[in-house]
Amino acid sequence: MLVSAKEMLIKAKEGKYAVGQFNINNLEWTKSILQTAQELNSPVILGVSEGAGKYMCGYKTVVGMVNGMLEEMGITVPVALHLDHGSYEHAFKVIEAGFSSVMFDGSHYDINENIEKTKEIIKIAHEKGLSVEAEVGSIGGEEDGVIGGGEVADVNECKMIADLGVDMLAAGIGNIHGKYPANWQGLRFDVLEKISEATNPMPLVLHGGTGIPADMIKKAISLGVSKINVNTECQLSFADATRKYIEAGKDLEGKGFDPRKLLAPGAEAIKATVKEKMELFGSVNKA
Repeated sequence: MLVSAKEMLIKAKEGKYAVGQFNINNLEWTKSILQTAQELNSPVILGVSEGAGKYMCGYKTVVGMVNGMLEEMGITVPVALHLDHGSYEHAFKVIEAGFSSVMFDGSHYDINENIEKTKEIIKIAHEKGLSVEAEVGSIGGEEDGVIGGGEVADVNECKMIADLGVDMLAAGIGNIHGKYPANWQGLRFDVLEKISEATNPMPLVLHGGTGIPADMIKKAISLGVSKINVNTECQLSFADATRKYIEAGKDLEGKGFDPRKLLAPGAEAIKATVKEKMELFGSVNKA
């Protein structure tokens, strides 16, 4: 049964580890992540972007697939199904479809509108037992048109949003989605420390977990980051393993073209990536 992310993140914050949010894109992705979480006895958050939700035939389809897997695979670790970077409209759609957690990304609205919309979503989500993630951040640090600094949030705005009663807060501390540019300045631990102090005991969320060095991840966790989002890294390892399979001509041997065989190396590669991240985040045996 799906659970809200609230309890697992409170435990993570107290225990100084982080729970990974791994975005799902299809059945193989979901199965690999759930298998790894169960094997490592780790709580896990399955992230679904609006684009991935559409690709998988809508949120009800995703809920049906995930609930079916939890039952058929005998998953006993805590699993949250979470809308990633949700718009105002889609936040309500996933609440209706049966997700257990929702992120409302109102960071592009001015702070007052962000607050009003966040309050509305909190009210409805909490009535139905879902956890809510909000985002505060603005892009900073531009150089020759290339953003090297990433997002840096305003500490006072973070406190204003945290005080509304969200369950977790994504605050920009120089992190970037996707691959990091060569001129990236690194995470702003000075800002993270201030946000953490202002919003304590709120679990903080680090977006763009792909490509941040391990020592920075560990330091961020020590300063209150309790949820780390990983997406690009799983995509890269899946693509790499699939390419190798085809380049080796395996799809031309016997029934190697069968999609179950064709996608198997990629699915295994995702499991290896998820395992590596869960070990780094410290969530192994924390279910």
